[in-house]
Amino acid sequence: MDFMIADTHFGDERILRYENRPFASVEDMDRQLILNWNQAVTETDRVFVLGDFSCYEEKKNRELLEMLKGKKILIMGNHDRHFGCEAWRDMGFAECVEWPVIYREFYILSHEPVYLNANMPYANFYGHVHNNPSYRDVSRQSFCVSVERIGYGPVTFGEICRRVKEEAGEE
Repeated sequence: MDFMIADTHFGDERILRYENRPFASVEDMDRQLILNWNQAVTETDRVFVLGDFSCYEEKKNRELLEMLKGKKILIMGNHDRHFGCEAWRDMGFAECVEWPVIYREFYILSHEPVYLNANMPYANFYGHVHNNPSYRDVSRQSFCVSVERIGYGPVTFGEICRRVKEEAGEE
């Protein structure tokens, strides 16, 4: 099964304030994110991390990635660029890319939202915007997987598609 998640910001104490996350401390946040992730994901699942994974140093990131189940793929966000893709792969990501990717022919996976118009057959799954009210959780062509919008754990590709179709009136 494939999962999506963005903006975990492991180890980032500032994100607690910036996004009003409901955690007592960064340790509490990290613990809950790991728990939610591992309750949903199995070792054979694939998890697309759509950016802003962690602000820890390499050793701590390696330990963190070992704790998280599944095959993890990073689409780099603005807060991931302090390491290159080779370093992220060395830490435990199965793959890392610096730009948006096309997934299953019609889905654009990116950290930041990309421009789509109503005549395009594509949908964009993204993060970056956290709880910014200028962006909807879901539309007929988009889905935000920032953790604040998806219950602080990965969401399945199937669930995303179901909610996009529901929003488009196709269910």
